[in-house]
Amino acid sequence: MANHKSSLKRIRQEEKRRLHNRYYAKTMRNAVKKLRATTDKAEAVAMYPGVQKMLDKLAKTNIIHKNKAANLKSKLAAYISKLA
Repeated sequence: MANHKSSLKRIRQEEKRRLHNRYYAKTMRNAVKKLRATTDKAEAVAMYPGVQKMLDKLAKTNIIHKNKAANLKSKLAAYISKLA
């Protein structure tokens, strides 16, 4: 157990931050999954800007790595372009 008041506070802050990050990371994963499950090109094209914006925001706040965001955006764009 922590011995200092500041370390107890740090533990509380880290837990709060962890839950916040988990929520947004999970939301992002669900959005990506939903886009990948879409077979209609028009629907996928409409969804893509929202997912792209979400990925950029999460990368900017270091919830996900910037390269991961770039890779996901690239893969999703390729997927959309292949849809009939």
